[in-house]
Amino acid sequence: MNKAADVEWELLPPEEQRQRRSSLESVFKFVSVLMDRLIRIPGLKKQLGLNPIIDLIPGFGDIAAALVSVSVLAYGIRRGVPKILLSRMALNVLINELVGIVPVVGSVFAFWFTANTRNYELIRAHLDTPHRSTKGDKIFVILIFGVVILVILGGMVATFLILRELAKLLVSV
Repeated sequence: MNKAADVEWELLPPEEQRQRRSSLESVFKFVSVLMDRLIRIPGLKKQLGLNPIIDLIPGFGDIAAALVSVSVLAYGIRRGVPKILLSRMALNVLINELVGIVPVVGSVFAFWFTANTRNYELIRAHLDTPHRSTKGDKIFVILIFGVVILVILGGMVATFLILRELAKLLVSV
């Protein structure tokens, strides 16, 4: 990021700064509600989102949920969220993806863990004390995203191999 953009950010009137913070919070809140808290379950304090539901689809579900979560983190990078916060958020996505590889167990875990809601809460806590990210922060976060993407790709390969072996078993029967 160049120096002119940093100066522009600092000179924004307070109402525009609030609007930028509000849009950042809104994106994370939208994904949190959609993926983790879309449907209220009567009699329980928990809510059900699309994440545990689409996780039930072998192969596709885990990848789709992870891509939604990672795209929101990419939005956070563009908005200057600090690397330590993005790292914590990426760790939530990574944990959700690693456990999500296990069929059914992953869906139950996603229902309980609510990675996107955790990330939304982290953003809300951060908004009171914003910090501009540096070039080093962005490099660090790109490395974290690389690890997350490798895990997602590993999950894709593992799912493909499992489905291929299942198909072989079904054909031989």
